Amino acid sequence: MIPPEVHREPVGKPEPAYQGVELIDVEKTYGNGTRSRTVVKQCSLRIEPGRFTVMIGPSGAGKSTLIRLVAGFELPTAGEIRAGGRPVRGPGKDRQVMFQESALFPWMTTAENISYGPKARGELGAEASRLAEALTARMGLERFRRMYPAQLSGGMQRRAELARAMMNEPSVMILDEPFRGLDSMTRRLMLEYYASYSEESRRTNFFVTTDVDEAIFLADRVLVMTHIPTRVRAIVEIDLPRPRRLAALVDDERANALKAELLALLHEEAAKAFAAGCKETADFVEAYRRHREEDSHAPNRR
Repeated sequence: MIPPEVHREPVGKPEPAYQGVELIDVEKTYGNGTRSRTVVKQCSLRIEPGRFTVMIGPSGAGKSTLIRLVAGFELPTAGEIRAGGRPVRGPGKDRQVMFQESALFPWMTTAENISYGPKARGELGAEASRLAEALTARMGLERFRRMYPAQLSGGMQRRAELARAMMNEPSVMILDEPFRGLDSMTRRLMLEYYASYSEESRRTNFFVTTDVDEAIFLADRVLVMTHIPTRVRAIVEIDLPRPRRLAALVDDERANALKAELLALLHEEAAKAFAAGCKETADFVEAYRRHREEDSHAPNRR
């Protein structure tokens, strides 16, 4: 007897894991009970592999908190973060961070700072030494390799920190306003330098800034974040050809249209943050006034 034909669903290959970084319904709350404060809420976004993603938002919106979460320095209260398809449970060699403040060791020379990562892991072999020399040359620091951080300019310190991060050959570079403290000319040069380097390396970048011009110059796509608790308000694709020059963008019609769009979104979120801050201040003042009034009517105690 011939058995009846059994219907079977075609077996397909499993979908490959996303190779960038993705945040899925991420939340971050500090404190407990009435003293708790939610900084990030229901935040979902993707940092696309091989592309330059820039995040902008109102001051105090929680952008630096998101940086720490993606880096693995803190864990989310809810939701999940994945890098290269793997859950982020802590810091990793695949994700390197540059913060606003200098993180160079003052007692180490430029060369020692650049080589610190592999040396600390016991991996400073011939290949790593050659990479350190190549990066030192690429950053224009050969003449300063024996100098200490205090002997370097701000721009040189930033280049040394960038070389130190690159020594770990990360999949993702995470940058939290890394050029904020530099003078305008040095900042401009560092932006152009880093943009050029990123185009060559095609490394995944996640860059935080409050400067719209900076965002447009660097980004393939811009994530505009809401006021606190932060989540993605809008994603704006920056469809400007590369390589780019800061001076050329000033008179570029498309660049100016993108700037107007981003500024309008930012203004709305900043206005909400300002209004929320004013209400919080007003509530505090009113509570303080009532407390003083009640205290003035209370009987004197000895």
